[in-house]
Amino acid sequence: MSAPSPTLDLATLNAMSAEAFVAVVGPTFENSPWIAEAAAPARPFATVDTLHGTLLAQVREAPASRQLDFLRGHPELAGREAQAGTMTSESTDEQRGAGLDALSRDELAEIQQLNRAYSERHGFPFIIAVRHHTREQIFEALRARTERPTELERQTALDQIGLITRGRIAALLGG
Repeated sequence: MSAPSPTLDLATLNAMSAEAFVAVVGPTFENSPWIAEAAAPARPFATVDTLHGTLLAQVREAPASRQLDFLRGHPELAGREAQAGTMTSESTDEQRGAGLDALSRDELAEIQQLNRAYSERHGFPFIIAVRHHTREQIFEALRARTERPTELERQTALDQIGLITRGRIAALLGG
């Protein structure tokens, strides 16, 4: 399966109004247009990597409470949002690509229990770049990461969001 063709180029993105920029780039960060709003004044971006780095910096430099709200805005893997069909199209496609929409009854029960345990321990949902992992690797990471210190998990979640959003930016712009 080949990657979709980019829908626009960096020069076009740089030339957009701030509102249009946010409308196009905002969805790459799960339900958090504030990230694109904060990055818009830094245009023009010389490279796709510079754009992505600027977006990530908005998250990493945000106060801890805003970071936590951002993390809490992500859907659980095969969770309520997936079952209800209310995830973003990007998350839906990514989870489907990892086979999380085709779990057996036992696997679904296990991932729901693991999601609960993780969220209870850390205060936000488990986040992993599913496109970079097999279903088995996702389950194993969820089991292992539940037991880790919360601060380490917060940093790992942000690192995983970096991988997720880099893929989304690449799909949008290429590169």
